[in-house]
Amino acid sequence: MTRLTLGEWLARLQNRRRFMENVRAWVRTPPFEGRLADFPPGIPDRLAALFGRRGITRLYSHQARAIGLIREGKDTLIATPTASGKTLCYNLPVLEAILEDPASRALYLFPTKALAQDQREEFQSLIGDLKEDIKSHTYDGDTPDDARQAIRKQAQVVITNPDMLHTGILPHHPKWQKLFSNLKYVVIDELHVYRGVFGSHLANVIRRLVRICRFYGRDPVFICSSATIANPKEHGERLLGRRVELVSESGAPAAAKTVILINPPLVNRELGIRQSPLTVARKLASELIENGVQTIVFATSRLNVEVLTRYLKDRFPGRPIQDRFVSGYRGGYLPNLRREIEEGLREGKVMGVVSTNALELGIDIGKLEASILAGYPGTIAGTWQQAGRAGRRSGESVAILIAKSLPLDQFVVENPDYFFAASPEHCRINPDNLLILLHHIKSAAFELPFERGESFGGENLEELLGYLEEKGILHRVTDRWHWSAESYPAGEVSLRSVNPENVVVIDATETGNPKTIAEVDWDSAFTAVHEGAIYLLDSETYHVDRLELERKKAYVRKVAADYYTDAMTYTNVRVIDGFESRTEGEVIVEHGEVQVVSKVVGYKKIKFYTSENLGYGEVNLPEKDLHTTSYWFTVPKPLLDGIALTRAEIVDALSGLAYSLHHLAAVILMADLHDLDRAIGDKSGRWFVRYDQRQRQIVTNPVGGGPVGEDAFDPTIFLFDAYPGGIGFSGLLYLKHAYLLASARRLIASCPCEVGCPACVGPTLEVGTKAKEGALSILERLDR
Repeated sequence: MTRLTLGEWLARLQNRRRFMENVRAWVRTPPFEGRLADFPPGIPDRLAALFGRRGITRLYSHQARAIGLIREGKDTLIATPTASGKTLCYNLPVLEAILEDPASRALYLFPTKALAQDQREEFQSLIGDLKEDIKSHTYDGDTPDDARQAIRKQAQVVITNPDMLHTGILPHHPKWQKLFSNLKYVVIDELHVYRGVFGSHLANVIRRLVRICRFYGRDPVFICSSATIANPKEHGERLLGRRVELVSESGAPAAAKTVILINPPLVNRELGIRQSPLTVARKLASELIENGVQTIVFATSRLNVEVLTRYLKDRFPGRPIQDRFVSGYRGGYLPNLRREIEEGLREGKVMGVVSTNALELGIDIGKLEASILAGYPGTIAGTWQQAGRAGRRSGESVAILIAKSLPLDQFVVENPDYFFAASPEHCRINPDNLLILLHHIKSAAFELPFERGESFGGENLEELLGYLEEKGILHRVTDRWHWSAESYPAGEVSLRSVNPENVVVIDATETGNPKTIAEVDWDSAFTAVHEGAIYLLDSETYHVDRLELERKKAYVRKVAADYYTDAMTYTNVRVIDGFESRTEGEVIVEHGEVQVVSKVVGYKKIKFYTSENLGYGEVNLPEKDLHTTSYWFTVPKPLLDGIALTRAEIVDALSGLAYSLHHLAAVILMADLHDLDRAIGDKSGRWFVRYDQRQRQIVTNPVGGGPVGEDAFDPTIFLFDAYPGGIGFSGLLYLKHAYLLASARRLIASCPCEVGCPACVGPTLEVGTKAKEGALSILERLDR
């Protein structure tokens, strides 16, 4: 069979009438030649010669400007598209500083170990070509103990991640005296990743870093790089706590790229159900791989990665299961397997890879030609990052976004002008979140005593230090607060999640020969490796026989299953404290602090390929508790009395309305859908709505009191921040309440489905066939 080039394949695709009926946009961006500039004057001849040997005789205009600012000692943020040469912007000044003064030190921070390792190899390559004895080392959780002392004493460039800086470097700064006493540059890559709770933590880690540098008499220059976001300067200054110079106009050349937006065909017009994006992605990726076009497919969940990897491997049945011709890639894979896949991509041995956003960052994975997004990633910035993994600075590439039936996906593909013209999302953080701030004040006090008059964040530091003194954590001597507890505070908090622990997945298929095959973060363990679950790893299916939360181990057994499992949860919200309240018509709108209790109650068995529901299973796991901030509004019972629906149908209508509001809130806030969550119940926590296997029902909270009588039914819809302590989204929603309801009414009323669908109020299997009618009736009464 004659293979098609990518251009020939795209031409044939355009001639397929049925395919083109589902295309909502087909945009080809022409190649851009770029803008060049000379190296700034004074660059050492050895460095100019080094880059000249690599074919770089001139810089891109943004590189020249950034390097000029950095050499002037200014904190600099480079926010340009993928593959625009941001790495050179910090490697060149760092190398120059070390060549001029070998005692100089630099600290590189990357958000993942994989990216740190990848960038270290790039830096080592430069050093090798330069033929200079410059020592760079990666320092993370995988670094052997016998190498750590040598790194602390000798490394001129220390490459690490925020987590290791937080727990392994800052608390032990006396051992790192040589680094901190000579630190000239701090490099923070992929700044856009540090948003929400992760970014809020990092801002406090930077506060601690600057404090320790000041103790050693240093004030390093910060060099940051980011993908294109709407507020790069604001975000950078909020993270660093200092003014930054922004370089955002790229001079890098760009290859021609075709971007295609697809809305899969309706398979049930009445219910508004569309063909699965996995089905479309499987077909397109198979064709591309068969034609020798190296392809990456991004899926929106780890489960979808495994399902799609299995589907693609089934399309190439002649290859053994261990063959990496097609491979999955996601968090939880062991490091050696991830390195093997990355190397296979660079060498062209892996022709197709299915990934979560783990490969969205700048890891070198070769020169892929096609990127397929099986579902909207949740943000426009994330979409362009994933699209940018295919195609570099020359040649042709294609990026294909396939929409799900969700409101967010539907909005993006049905409004292509918005997608192509809109500014990417804002990154938001709240480093003065009290819970996060207190953790880092404790860590900072462990590192160095606090002195009167010192500042740390935007809150009253002495008041917080006094609180910790009362708790016996700090001890005050005259004007200094010293650490006095026996605990190790940095180890008490994870920068990325509520619980820093992971659950190890152990394959016990062979009796007497258990082996670790993966790991799952604590929160995901409740839904991914509960007893009875099918755990998917690189297209293999494993049955979870036992989950031991206390020992943080899940024991699995390899099986030939023709189905996978999907966990079901319920959520109960109770108001702890109200910050703000107002009345709009008959409705009370509020914002405040809430307690969220969630529990996995069961799971569905879903057949591969057909997505048939094969049955249910029960799960007995402990509840999870979250304290956060929420926006909510209460619909009074008299307002609902005039609606000709049963109470169960009213509950369905409220569930459909909450579904719509949740998705619209993500668009309005320009946030990720997972930054928020929703629930329906009574604000005192007396009852809540539970979706329990085959039925929707009102459940009385055993702590909350008696049954829900007719007079007690004043339902409340909650939209809450999905992070401990909140990060500010719910407060913005409180201000935008009227706009949010008006948007929901427009969305639901204009949806062409008859009884509700995933694009407006949610799947009818979850919210019933009266949800659309009821949601519109409620919104009409709320608007009076």
